[in-house]
Amino acid sequence: MAGIIKASINLNAIDKSKIIEGKKGKYLPITITINDEPDQFGNQGPVCIEQTKEEREAKTAKTYLGNVKVLWTNGTFPDKVPYEGGGQQQPQNNKPQAVAADPDLPF
Repeated sequence: MAGIIKASINLNAIDKSKIIEGKKGKYLPITITINDEPDQFGNQGPVCIEQTKEEREAKTAKTYLGNVKVLWTNGTFPDKVPYEGGGQQQPQNNKPQAVAADPDLPF
């Protein structure tokens, strides 16, 4: 395990049209960003509703749902998993990348 991240989201901010009906339930695709430095409230990144390629190209404003905090890390962060549409993932060499751990953590 590379880390533990705590998140809170505002359920009232969810755009119901973004909910995907799946075989096993309803899903909301989200994006979690981890910033290098925490904000003035100690949050280390936002939770947003995932944007389509068209929304990103049109510079549509993101829908922010909440914030995240990194509670623990072993000093590594996994590489991204390649995605080529259709739900098929290609095999890869998933070597973790080293990241700086927070020296102020008590463990």
